[in-house]
Amino acid sequence: MKPTPAHGAVRPLKHRPPPSSRGMALLVVLMLLLAITGIAIYSARYAVVGESSSRNQLDSEMARQAAEAALRDAERDLLLTTNATGARCNRGAFGTDRFTAEYFVLTCDKGQCIPRPATVTRNWSDSATAEHWWPTAQGGIWNNDPSTKPALTAGVNCDFVGGVPLGTYTGAAPLVGVAQQPEYLLEYMTRGDSRFFRITARGFGLTTD
Repeated sequence: MKPTPAHGAVRPLKHRPPPSSRGMALLVVLMLLLAITGIAIYSARYAVVGESSSRNQLDSEMARQAAEAALRDAERDLLLTTNATGARCNRGAFGTDRFTAEYFVLTCDKGQCIPRPATVTRNWSDSATAEHWWPTAQGGIWNNDPSTKPALTAGVNCDFVGGVPLGTYTGAAPLVGVAQQPEYLLEYMTRGDSRFFRITARGFGLTTD
C-alpha cells in the first residue's frame, strides 16, 4: 500500500513546453547559422575581388610609369652626341648625321623607323599598312621576342629590330619589379622643311599582359 500524502503536502510538477514550441529553437539556430555563413562567404569574396582590383590597378600604374621612363630614355637617346657611359650598344651616328633619314627604315632597325607613306590608308586588319607602333598582332614592329633584343650584358644582340629596351643606348639602370623592361620606337617625320620625331613607348607591369 502506497502511503497517502499528508494533508497540505505539495507534489512537484514537471514543466513541459507546449507542443507547438517543440523544434523551434533548432530551426532558429539553423537560420542564424545559414545567415552567418552567407555573410562570411560574401565578405571573403568581396575581399578577394578587392585584392584583385588593387593588384590590377597597381600593375597598370607600374606599366604606365615604366612607359614614362621609356619616353624620357628615348629623349636622352635623341640628344646623344657621343656614346653614353654604361650603354650596352652603340648607335654609331651622332650629331647632324644622326638626324638624317638614312638611319630610319621601314623595318625599324635599332628602333629607328620611317613611317609608311601618308598616301597609304591604314587598315587595322591589314598588317601591310600598319603603323609601326600598333600591337604586333596588328602588324606593329615592336618585336616581342626578348631573346633577340639587347641584353643587360654590353654588346649582346645590338643588331636588332623593333622596340629599344630601356638603357640600351643611354646606360640607364634597368627597372626593378617589372616583367620586361619598357621599350620605345623613334619615327623620323617631316612636314615641309621641318623634321621631327615621334616617340612611342610601351611599359610592362608585374606581367607582360
